[in-house]
Amino acid sequence: MKATGVVRRIDDLGRIVIPKEIRRTLRIKEGDPLEIFTDKEGEVILKKYSPIGELSEFATGYAETLSKTTGHIACITDKDSVIAVSGGSKKEFLEQSLSPELEKIMENKEIYTSKENNELAIPITQNDNNKDRRYNSQVIYPIISDGDVIGSVILLSKEQNTKMGDIELKVVQSAAGFLSSQMEI
Repeated sequence: MKATGVVRRIDDLGRIVIPKEIRRTLRIKEGDPLEIFTDKEGEVILKKYSPIGELSEFATGYAETLSKTTGHIACITDKDSVIAVSGGSKKEFLEQSLSPELEKIMENKEIYTSKENNELAIPITQNDNNKDRRYNSQVIYPIISDGDVIGSVILLSKEQNTKMGDIELKVVQSAAGFLSSQMEI
């Protein structure tokens, strides 16, 4: 555990303020859910809660099926990182923080499809450098549960002359709908 040197007191309602610098570093926004854990030494641990993260094993299997069915790279994300990938480099995607561009698409509940090779590919992770890696086509569909975006389903292709069409859009729409329904059970 990393010491910050910050000390806070608990108020009369049992609340404690998480310093702004820590919230910014951990990308915790107002209204974000946090999980609370305790350990044997009496430490209290706060962790940003990812509802879809609880389905990570299930999401991995689903990503594998998407990739095998479509022949494309399949990624499933929560609001902060890629939680499942198949058909592509796990090192490149898995558990990597999402790019600001992808976060904005998700935040706006947009559906993004680049159908032509000359369209700009949206970076998926913060480490995504378009000079090194250019996706010729992609489709991004938000996973929405109870009106809130909780993640996204993404298909990517590096192949020349590959275009994402209505079929790929329906596939990711179905995947997003199914994963959303699993959250509501």
